Formats: sequence, structure tokens, C-alpha cells
Amino acid sequence: MKKTHYFIAIPIASEVKKQISQWRDGIVSHFPFRSWVHEEDYHITLAFLGYVPPAKLDAICKTMTQVAKRHAPFLLSLSEIHTFGNRTAPRILWQGVEKEEKLFALQRDVYTACIDIGFSLDKRPFTPHITIARKWQGNEEFRLDALKQKSRVTATFSVHEIVLYQTHLERTPKYEARALFPLF
Repeated sequence: MKKTHYFIAIPIASEVKKQISQWRDGIVSHFPFRSWVHEEDYHITLAFLGYVPPAKLDAICKTMTQVAKRHAPFLLSLSEIHTFGNRTAPRILWQGVEKEEKLFALQRDVYTACIDIGFSLDKRPFTPHITIARKWQGNEEFRLDALKQKSRVTATFSVHEIVLYQTHLERTPKYEARALFPLF
């Protein structure tokens, strides 16, 4: 039996997903990444949990319900395109969001709650982002400045919930919402 992975994330508004997807469609033939994220899979990860034993799913849901109640809805605006990894052969191409303290407070609360439940989480600083593509496959070096010369998506959307997602690597889209936790 395969062990599936879970993560807690902010879903992206469908109209913003569509805008990012249309932008992606305009650049995909010029920027050869190995894989492009499906439009329905766009999100901002708050905590990657990895494998979750079935007995812990209840604890996550109860805890995230309480975490969500401590946070009011807020707005996020898209910012610049960035990469992770080698500058000339990036591992990840991503869409950033403008700095918003309410987002960082929510992520800290989610992260701390997951640690308290007993999860071992990534210790790198939180860099809120929407992954668009993975693994540069070009014969030429990747040039972020060339990509930034293309028009970019500018959008603002409301964050009104957090979601527990389950990963299905064999499917497209890969991520299934298992539980929704509205912000108050």
C-alpha cells in the first residue's frame, strides 16, 4: 500500500489560477521545464506534513479548525516571478506574493500547531509562493531577466480558508482537498 502525503495550504482563487495558467501557456514553448503544474494544483503551502498515519488525521483537522478560527480573512496580491535552485538551471519556477504579515502570522500558527501534534517540518524560512514549473531542461542557461520581460500576472485574491490536501502522484491534478478550515 502506498503512503500518501499531506500538506496544509492556502488555495488560490479560481480566476487567479486561470490567469496564471494563461500566462504559463504563453511562455511554455520558450522555457523548457520538465513539468508544468496543473492549474488546479496551484496553492501556497503553509506546512508540508509528509506521510500522516490515519490516526493523526483527526488531530490535524481538530487543530486546524482551531487555528483557522484565530485568523480573519485577508487579501494577497501576486508579485514577481522567481526561482529556487541554481540560477541558470532552476529546480522550481514560482509566482510570488506581496509581503503580507497576516499570511506570515497564519503560517507561523499552522507550523507551530503541526509541530505540537508531533510532525517534523521543514526548518527553512517561509517563502510564500505558487509553484508553476519544475526542473529546467533547456540546452541554454535559464535567464530570469528574459522571463521578466514577458508580461506578468497582476491579481489580488481573498484568503478565506486553509485546506488539508492529499497528494496523488499518479493523478492529474495531483492534489485533493480533504478538509477545509474557514478563517473567521
